[in-house]
Amino acid sequence: MHVSATAMALIQLGAVFFGLGVLGRIAAKIGLSPIPLYLLGGLVFGTGGLVELHEVDGFIHIASEIGVVLLLLLLGLEYTAGELVTGMRKSWPAGLLDLALNATPGVIVALMLGLGPTGAIAMAGVTYISSSGIVAKVLNDLGRLGNRETPTILSILVFEDLAMAVYLPVLTAVLAGVGFMAGMTTVGIALIAVTLVLVIALRYGKYVSAIVASEDREIFLLKLLGSALLVAGIASAVQVSAAVGAFLLGIAISDSTAHDATKILEPLRDLFAAMFFVLFGLSTDPASIPPVLGWAVLLAVVTTVTKIATGWWAAKRAGASQLGRARAGTALVARGEFSIVIAGLAVAAGAVPSEFAALATTYVLLMAIIGPIGARVVEPVMRMTVGRKQRVQVDQLAE
Repeated sequence: MHVSATAMALIQLGAVFFGLGVLGRIAAKIGLSPIPLYLLGGLVFGTGGLVELHEVDGFIHIASEIGVVLLLLLLGLEYTAGELVTGMRKSWPAGLLDLALNATPGVIVALMLGLGPTGAIAMAGVTYISSSGIVAKVLNDLGRLGNRETPTILSILVFEDLAMAVYLPVLTAVLAGVGFMAGMTTVGIALIAVTLVLVIALRYGKYVSAIVASEDREIFLLKLLGSALLVAGIASAVQVSAAVGAFLLGIAISDSTAHDATKILEPLRDLFAAMFFVLFGLSTDPASIPPVLGWAVLLAVVTTVTKIATGWWAAKRAGASQLGRARAGTALVARGEFSIVIAGLAVAAGAVPSEFAALATTYVLLMAIIGPIGARVVEPVMRMTVGRKQRVQVDQLAE
């Protein structure tokens, strides 16, 4: 029986969507982020995997680009301009420590593996930024949103997200291979854009919101998605990065409009972001993972320690107890969506060796699992440790 290309594309796409749904269900059952399972799904169906998908390549590529735009748009919608400014003022010392401790291991390992300066800059971003999506879910699931250390965690995440608005244009310029002056121009444009958006959002946010707002859900969705893609496309055209453009648009939309936009866009973001993770897995040959597995494990161990150190120090400055400091540190460990966004940009540009995708995939798989587990077990471990110390002290006094 002859099967047309359209029919085969529908079959393959249906299988991908259904399979992602099953993987997401499994992740929810075991209390983990679905990101590692989506990446594994991509590995299974990609280059060198069990089955290769040929008919839906074009759709998955476009869908993954939309996924990146929606991820950053909804990230921007989470903050008001005032919250960003306040968060920066409170968190900049911890933010700088976070940057130094967690970007450096990525640079060192990339250079040791011979991935070159471009690979080192990209890997710095992969190891630096925590997954705000995973962190927020873990804090909510564990009932820690009202804890004393939680504002410290959130302020560090705010610093990281704003750092992305500067980092992504730098990475884009490096990946494009532009000269020093052109690269500085791109960074300058990005900084000016960030400043302008913050000023506009602080003073005129209600007007920006009014432009996209609508009581009709269909019209609201079309205006939101259309404006996001337009801004992302324009930003990409001037080498600032589509992701940064979407993030800035999210910041400019405020108040109830931002809340309504988040609710209406979340299902779309989850769908297209899943396509993005699958695409990254598709572009990674499973055979390339074993040679970098040891390096990925080493990076995972080192950056778990450095994230815990960052959270511990920041929470201590905020007056949290030892248990609160430990909770803050482990909450920040998870890497996920934004690490893959950075790695995806580098791989799509063809500016890094094939080992880079394998290293980034393996590292994120490990960190997206270690983070939620560490956040869950830290309390009983700390209580056992403190209890043991107290018993030892009592025994010593008795002697």
